[in-house]
Amino acid sequence: MIQFETSMGRFCVQLNSEAAPKSAKNFLAYVKAGHYDGLIFHRIIPGFMVQGGGMDAGLDSRKTKKPIKSEADNGLSNKRGSIAMARTQDPHSATSQFYINLVDNDFLDATHNPPGYTVFGEVVEGMDVIDAMAKVASTTRRGYQDVPVEPIEIISATIVK
Repeated sequence: MIQFETSMGRFCVQLNSEAAPKSAKNFLAYVKAGHYDGLIFHRIIPGFMVQGGGMDAGLDSRKTKKPIKSEADNGLSNKRGSIAMARTQDPHSATSQFYINLVDNDFLDATHNPPGYTVFGEVVEGMDVIDAMAKVASTTRRGYQDVPVEPIEIISATIVK
């Protein structure tokens, strides 16, 4: 399980390494390296999702490892509280960025919209913190839309038993 301490509170994510082994391993490697510490949730769309794991408060990207192969067809769904890999139009472009679904977004699943987005776990504690994030004011900054006016920082992401 991964515990996130953020400027808005704590939440925990349980990874599903059985259904999404490459994505879970990739995510764990970023956590172990301290990659997420000091980054922000840079994209928040109420009624959809919150996204983070790639940018600092200045909207500068942090260096990432090579992209991983998509596992979107793993049977997991983009349901409320699930965590999934963010990517570009290339289905095999996911690196460190992730998003947490605020509602059921099954249109993002490979079964409904090939190639889909890889779900690799779910929030098991602190979904109220994620819901609170969805209520903050957002703006457009440096060409990015839906950026919280006040940065929501990931203070730390750690592995807990």
